[in-house]
Amino acid sequence: MTDPQRVAAGRGFLDYDSQARAEVLLDAGSMRVVCGPEDRITSPWLAPQGIVPRADDGVVIARGTVDGRPVVVASIEQRFLGGALGEVSGAKITEAVRSAARDSRAGVPTAAILLLETGGVRLQEAHLGLNAVAELCSAVLDLRPLAPVIGVAAGDLGCFGGVALAAGLCTRFIVTPRGRLGLNGPAVIEHEAGVAEFDSSDRALIWAIDGGEQRQATGLADFLVAEDPDDIREAVRAALAAGVSPAGTHRSERLDVLASRVATVDPANPPQPRELRARWGASYEPVDAPRPRSRGGIPVPGRGRTWLTALGGEPTAVIPSVLRADADDAVYLAVVSDPDNPFHRARHGEVGLTESLTLARTIRSVIAEDQTRERDRHRAIVAIVDVPSQAYGRVEEMVGLHQAIATTIDAYHAARVAGHPVIALVVGQAYSGGFLAHGLQAHKILALDDPGVEIHAMHRDTAARISMGSVERLDELAEIVPPLSYDVRVWADLGFCAGLDGVGDADTPTPTDVDSARRAIRDAIAAARRGPDDLSNRMDSPAAVRNRAASRAVRDVFAREWPAR
Repeated sequence: MTDPQRVAAGRGFLDYDSQARAEVLLDAGSMRVVCGPEDRITSPWLAPQGIVPRADDGVVIARGTVDGRPVVVASIEQRFLGGALGEVSGAKITEAVRSAARDSRAGVPTAAILLLETGGVRLQEAHLGLNAVAELCSAVLDLRPLAPVIGVAAGDLGCFGGVALAAGLCTRFIVTPRGRLGLNGPAVIEHEAGVAEFDSSDRALIWAIDGGEQRQATGLADFLVAEDPDDIREAVRAALAAGVSPAGTHRSERLDVLASRVATVDPANPPQPRELRARWGASYEPVDAPRPRSRGGIPVPGRGRTWLTALGGEPTAVIPSVLRADADDAVYLAVVSDPDNPFHRARHGEVGLTESLTLARTIRSVIAEDQTRERDRHRAIVAIVDVPSQAYGRVEEMVGLHQAIATTIDAYHAARVAGHPVIALVVGQAYSGGFLAHGLQAHKILALDDPGVEIHAMHRDTAARISMGSVERLDELAEIVPPLSYDVRVWADLGFCAGLDGVGDADTPTPTDVDSARRAIRDAIAAARRGPDDLSNRMDSPAAVRNRAASRAVRDVFAREWPAR
């Protein structure tokens, strides 16, 4: 295609493949592909599952200009495995955004345009896809103060799963009426919560909640345009021309807006999606809301509460489902069960709307409290992780759980950048968006070496249904494809873990168990203070050198094809 802009008339944006869509957006003749098919970096995890890898792993990275401004475009191909991100595709997008940030710091502001047609994490590479989302979110937040990050969701597939959290961090977001944006796909909600919670066959309901028109009309997207290449290009040009947004004005920083919006929703009598347009409006600003009622909580036993108390002392319930404990040099946080949570899909320790908001507020308060201290005296923030997932609920999707969790990710990132060592200790479950919100933005991740510790992108039965297989088949594949395993030791061997800590009893830890965990946390804090503020060090551990060869190969190609200025 020699002149995609000239021949675009009469064709929808998604009628083109991923490379042509990138070319449509760029100034004529400016496009150069980075880490393309000729570099021959394909996923090593697909062939053992009977899936033919694709030479570009479903993502095209293109450098060029828009109106003369340097940009990089990351274009996801929805026709390959539903646009889901795995090790290679995730590393390509992350390295593209990191490279743009490096150029921007060197005096050449380089914006990023993310074409996000994706179902989220690639289940065939679960652990690696989940980590790729965490690294992408961190990279977006590193670039955003330097150059705009523009997201686009323009087709029926939409932008879902963990990648929607990156969408919630973008400077500006563009949607079409066909486009969708949300954390939990309708089929996943239906399987987790039942058809009464969300009927995935009801297309009108799906677009009423997740559709581009609804997202723009309620302030969760900035531009609503037709699925016409020229219209999308003009929206991208306008979004780039608006430049970098001032600190504190991004949706993921506006905790006041999120708090007021959540307060307007009675989960026992939720509004219809269209009612939110009148109630909230398209401008992301605070709305009139009743004062939130304080609620008492009944302490519920669980590993999160047990380990937070053992390590940090008697906790304070910030809200019944979020606990805080303050030690001399660290603040401990945990999300716990709250059987009286008015948001019924977040009663068992899931990260929901109020949990996301409360975590973000608490982290931001710690940053503010330590501003007058020397950087090396900033307290550590230790996430005690036992989260079964994010909240799978219709109300959560309608309000925008992806945006709520984005505020938590933004806060954890801000803590890292401000000099707070962020450490995660996984003591129980660490699933999906719950782990992305609370744990995966840590400098260092520790875990108990215990059979009750499970880390994954999706629950077994749901993963089996979504992948149209069986639980037994998933377990068989996990024996030969490590990223599919639910075994914490296998997860650690992929290079994400700073240490596995053996325990005698994870449910009732002994003093010896607690002392061992304290030492591991202390060592992780010291290492975090010496290391980088971003998540790039995850690729350099001995385990990552062994098992993330494809990610490291992507990094090497970017270093060669996009050298530092």
